[in-house]
Formats: sequence, structure tokens, C-alpha cells
Amino acid sequence: MPSEGFSIDWDGSLRSTGDPGGGYSCEVDSVAHWVAIMGKGDVLVHEASFYKTIDDVSKAGIKATLVPGSHPWGRKADGF
Repeated sequence: MPSEGFSIDWDGSLRSTGDPGGGYSCEVDSVAHWVAIMGKGDVLVHEASFYKTIDDVSKAGIKATLVPGSHPWGRKADGF
């Protein structure tokens, strides 16, 4: 069962594990505090730490902006 929480994407933005966007899905191991962001065909595209709450992100000393799933992964200059 997936856990709702947050992770940091490769651009340093905060994303919900329930709506990572980009056509991706998340596999969460809340015990290990780990998130696998999966692409089409169950291909691993990114790994990140799992944070249960936004407060947990702040406690870790991370300053990141929460973006919606509609926010693109990567930049146009990078081919995204």
C-alpha cells in the first residue's frame, strides 16, 4: 500500500508521492524512508528520500518549493 508523503525531485522541487506528475508513479518504503519514482514500463527513473510531512522536510534542513503534479520534471533546455 503506497504511503502519502513527499520527496525531492532531481531539480530540487518538493513533490507529493501521491501525484508526482510527468506520467510517473511512486513506490514508497516508509520504513526505509525511500521513494522509487517509476516511469512507463516500471522503469526506475529517480530515487529519493521519503518524508511523511512537509514539516519533516523542513526539519531535515531542506528548503524546497512544493510543486503540483502538472509541474514538468526537468527543463526545456534539458529536453523535457
